[in-house]
Amino acid sequence: MVQSKTWVLARHFEGFPEDSNFELKLEQQPEPKDGEVLLEALFLSVDPYMRPFSRLRMKEGGVMIGTQVAKVIQSNNSAFPIGCHVVGRCGWRTHTVSDGTGLTRLLSDWPQEVPMSLALGAIGMPGLTALYGLEEVLGLQAGDTLLVNAAAGAVGSTVGQIAKIKGCRLVGSTGSDAKVAFLKELGFDEAFNYITVSSLEEALKSASPDGYHCFFENVGGPFCSVAIPQMKEFGRIALCGGISTYNETIPQTGPYPHLTMIFKQLKMEGFLVGRWEHKNQEALRRLMAWKREGKLQCREHVTQGFENMPAAFMGMLQGENIGKAIVRVSIEAI
Repeated sequence: MVQSKTWVLARHFEGFPEDSNFELKLEQQPEPKDGEVLLEALFLSVDPYMRPFSRLRMKEGGVMIGTQVAKVIQSNNSAFPIGCHVVGRCGWRTHTVSDGTGLTRLLSDWPQEVPMSLALGAIGMPGLTALYGLEEVLGLQAGDTLLVNAAAGAVGSTVGQIAKIKGCRLVGSTGSDAKVAFLKELGFDEAFNYITVSSLEEALKSASPDGYHCFFENVGGPFCSVAIPQMKEFGRIALCGGISTYNETIPQTGPYPHLTMIFKQLKMEGFLVGRWEHKNQEALRRLMAWKREGKLQCREHVTQGFENMPAAFMGMLQGENIGKAIVRVSIEAI
């Protein structure tokens, strides 16, 4: 039997997460039965969705939700032989016994020079979120002007790069001058620090005086309220996230955009990436091709050590990361 380290949700979050919300425990993993495999985590992901989903889908005492890249170290399942690598929703665990449900093998031709951790980032769920939000929700077209906020994060930075590949004009909002510089490196036409501008409205108008065809929304709250009036007639808005609201104890209220949306005939649609799961393999290959062609840069913010999962999670929610926030668990992952 293998002893696994796990991080559990000791108590539900009230406001911003604290160390006391988490508890590190040990659990014994049983020997894999017929059809099962034993996984060893190499990289774990920390993502904004974990904050609201923990309230909706977790009970106190449960292992924190999340995705990891893992290596199969024992196998009684021919679909997952020893030594292969998978992406799985195994939660914050170092080892997991699985019957294969929900496991996805890395692309069979995954290049040796591409870090496997990108299967949690631009060549994984965040990359798919960016691609489907742009293509399936916004219907992005060459020549469109796109606004994206939280633009230096895992999803936002990929959104921007795909938009440039598609021939769009791109405006990004982010929360530090270092992140603004990163966006300019990625080819954003305009980028600004929403914290230091004197007026968000004026910053949006200055960046695109004629307005925006599309808005990829990751933040919510006051930013969204200010951005909606800057949309062009028949503009399209993809609601991907609302990170500004995740840690609030008192829900935000108003202003309400109904009249603006009616008069401008705007379309706003929320989405979850799993809606297009049937397209994932083809989409992942497109993302990988862009990576290998040098069209997709994949910045990572790496925290070393499973014991630092809560710190990495809280740091991500505070915006410490540029690009994808991950935790490296295993020496093999270096």
